Amino acid sequence: MAPISDAVVVDVLRRVDRLTAPLVRRLGRPATLSQAQRDQWWALQLPQVAAGISAAPRFAGKLADLLPLQNTVGAAVQALVVGGVASEHGIEAPAERVALLARVLLDRDLPAARVEPLLQRSRGSYADEAFGARSDRAGLWGNVRTLWRVARLLGRIDDTLDARPKGKLHHRFLSNVPVVGVLGGYAAEREALRRAADAAAALGPVAVSG
Repeated sequence: MAPISDAVVVDVLRRVDRLTAPLVRRLGRPATLSQAQRDQWWALQLPQVAAGISAAPRFAGKLADLLPLQNTVGAAVQALVVGGVASEHGIEAPAERVALLARVLLDRDLPAARVEPLLQRSRGSYADEAFGARSDRAGLWGNVRTLWRVARLLGRIDDTLDARPKGKLHHRFLSNVPVVGVLGGYAAEREALRRAADAAAALGPVAVSG
């Protein structure tokens, strides 16, 4: 299979960032926290809830590895965390945010200078078809539907998602067991989300500058 091009990666990740940005703004992080505390909120507090969504496909145990669900759902929630950390550090330019998503989720060296012309080329593409009507993105179920749309988008680049941050090996081993695998999956995805948040905070300036 031919490697996935930078153009395809940028097209998918820019849509992912646009989808998750409203969720980042709606989440109830205390505004009075310091910079370090805000980073820790994304690394430690949010994953307590979000890991449950990431781990849900693990109800099927090892079967989840045969489907695109585990990688795409897990990566969708990680994209939300990376976007949140990026916002905390003032990274708002689309090219810079896509560059950071590519570095953390895909371990792909795609600096903002290379992303920018690809963004220009793909502007004017579909909106509601990709993101859904605004009314469908409100409330709890709207948030879940948004993450599901993100997962479907990421399915276009599923072959690259094995590079995303992972949890501890023994938790991932347990996640292969049907039904109870969701417990191991939860622990693994919670750790993976923490690592994604830490990586975003540490790599942000590097990823955007190239």
